Amino acid sequence: MAPGEKIKAKIKKTLPVTGPQAPTIKELMQWYCLNTNTHGCRRIVVSRGRLRRLLWIGFTLTAVALIFWQCALLVFSFYTVSVSIKVHFQKLDFPAVTICNINPYKYSEVRHLLADLEQEARGALKTLYGFSEIKSRKRRGAESWSSAWEGTQPKFLNIIPLLAFDQTERATATDFFTGRKRKVSGSIIHKASKVMHIQESKKVVGFQLCSNDTSDCATYTFSSGVNAIQEWYKLHYMNIMAQVPLEKKINMSYSAEELLVTCFFDGVSCDSRNFTLFHHPMHGNCYTFNNKVNETILSTSMGGSQYGLQVILYVNEEEYNPFLVSSTGAKVIVHQQDEYPFIEDVGTEIETAMATSMGMHLTESFKLGKPYSQCTEDGSDVPVKNIYNAAYSLQICLHSCFQAKMVEVCGCAQFSQPLPPAANYCNYQQHPNWMYCYYQLHRAFVQEELGCQSVCREACSFKEWTLTTSLAQWPSVVSEKWLLPVLTWDKGQQISKKLNKTDLAKLLIFYKDLNQRSIMESPANSIEMLLSNFGGQLGLWMSCSVVCVIEIIEVFFIDIFSIIARRQWQKAKEWWARKKAPPCPEAPPSSLGQDNPTLDMDDDPPTFTSALSLPQAPGAQVPGTPPPRYNTLRLERAFSNQLTDTQAFQRHWLKVCFEQDKAYARAELAPIGRCPATLTAVQDEVYPAAFPVHLLEMD
Repeated sequence: MAPGEKIKAKIKKTLPVTGPQAPTIKELMQWYCLNTNTHGCRRIVVSRGRLRRLLWIGFTLTAVALIFWQCALLVFSFYTVSVSIKVHFQKLDFPAVTICNINPYKYSEVRHLLADLEQEARGALKTLYGFSEIKSRKRRGAESWSSAWEGTQPKFLNIIPLLAFDQTERATATDFFTGRKRKVSGSIIHKASKVMHIQESKKVVGFQLCSNDTSDCATYTFSSGVNAIQEWYKLHYMNIMAQVPLEKKINMSYSAEELLVTCFFDGVSCDSRNFTLFHHPMHGNCYTFNNKVNETILSTSMGGSQYGLQVILYVNEEEYNPFLVSSTGAKVIVHQQDEYPFIEDVGTEIETAMATSMGMHLTESFKLGKPYSQCTEDGSDVPVKNIYNAAYSLQICLHSCFQAKMVEVCGCAQFSQPLPPAANYCNYQQHPNWMYCYYQLHRAFVQEELGCQSVCREACSFKEWTLTTSLAQWPSVVSEKWLLPVLTWDKGQQISKKLNKTDLAKLLIFYKDLNQRSIMESPANSIEMLLSNFGGQLGLWMSCSVVCVIEIIEVFFIDIFSIIARRQWQKAKEWWARKKAPPCPEAPPSSLGQDNPTLDMDDDPPTFTSALSLPQAPGAQVPGTPPPRYNTLRLERAFSNQLTDTQAFQRHWLKVCFEQDKAYARAELAPIGRCPATLTAVQDEVYPAAFPVHLLEMD
């Protein structure tokens, strides 16, 4: 066998056996962990340090346990053929129901306060339309403008004059009181629709409002004289009632015993004790059923009219104010227990001599806050103070904002809203021009110039009851003969007249079914979905998993950082050692030797081949440079057995090397210093172990 083949065979024998041919289980596992694509097993073997290996063992075992758990669930779910059905019945909390009479106060109780105002309103009607309480309706030309005011001096018409505009004349109007034409200055604002807009004068009725100095005026016109007179009457009515104490207003309105004739809830009788008083400035005494003031909130276990609230209301049409309200009946609103009932905004009117059925569907909405929307949880982050004793809502915020602007700009509060702290309701005596200020401010509010719409935000969670209303004539012709006498006998202590069906209204409020609809917002891109998408992309394109990501973090972040820190620390230690070491004195120049100019041209020392190609140095004196120490170049023997011809070649080469060093010494050059000190080192210097020795030719 050739010498090179012998060396190869011996090296092959020293290599470990890999793969399934491994003699022991330990070596087999070591080979598997080094060559497998499972990252966790590989990191257990190649990781340095006991802590890292323990961590990788924990990660790998956790991943294996999760795999077995999920696979077991999938298998059990696949082989499960049983079907389970769950039927769950739950009770729904019945909402709060607030009922108000459309007429706020008994006409007999407030007539003495409104006598002058009603007289001027009747005079305006007689002047405009030519009719009075005694005469039937006549045309306007039947009487003169001034004949309706003989012997009287109107007070309210002087404060807010009623005007009639002619289509043929511009910027002029006819005064209701004097009957003379007057010039109208300022803007004319038409309120035929909900949104006010400015237009040219036409044949309409309106009134003029001016500021304190009467230099700035605005005329508000209406498409109908009915609307104009009712709006004019309402302004003076609020001014008068704002000066009446609250206790007196409660006594002038309807009591719960007068308003409620009968009451049933969920098949059980109820009475006025189940209702809570709530006084509204524009609707008088209102009564709330199932309010939060009660100890418990009532609930219903079934749907249908028999399991809801059934009441019969006595509205007493004879006590209605003819100028303030023009319809008969009651107003109803369904709301949460802690929610303020906005009767004037979202109240539903019910008719007399009718049975009104309202079927409810509950919808509960939940919205996400920031950054998904601008909703608020409880209104604490909204810069508007809540003046209502109720939970936050968008309507409460808007009304509170307007009332705050009213107090700030006009100096007083508007009568139809709750009174803010340290403020008074507007009236003529303290604030003569509050009506002009109120109309101007309300116009700016509708046009979103006050900034309330941009500040107020919607609540994140709220409940809403959708009502389906149906009407039926009540009582019927055949049943009213016995029903009305019985109800009259039942109310004998509160009323002293016989009831008729135009004074009564029946109301039924119930759940149509117990299905509650919930609308919940959820983020379209959650953390779980983001991680799932990342995992899908990494698994699809790079076949990576969570363990692979941990491995990448360990190698590219932790290990790289450790290497950089280690190098910087080593540099810092070397710098500190150089700084602390004493400076070495320079050696004086010696005359025993001199530099070799040939070796200065190359930084690397010459090899054996390059030394043979150097020219022979001429004869010269032996320099004083001491011979080199060859024992520093000793190398460890790679093989113990050497061939005979190889040993002979090593001795020959070593002899040539020493002869070359002597030649350099005679030429006053520095010796090469590459000659090995032993014969064993010659083989490693001249040729590799696998190189065939017999191919080397020597002179």
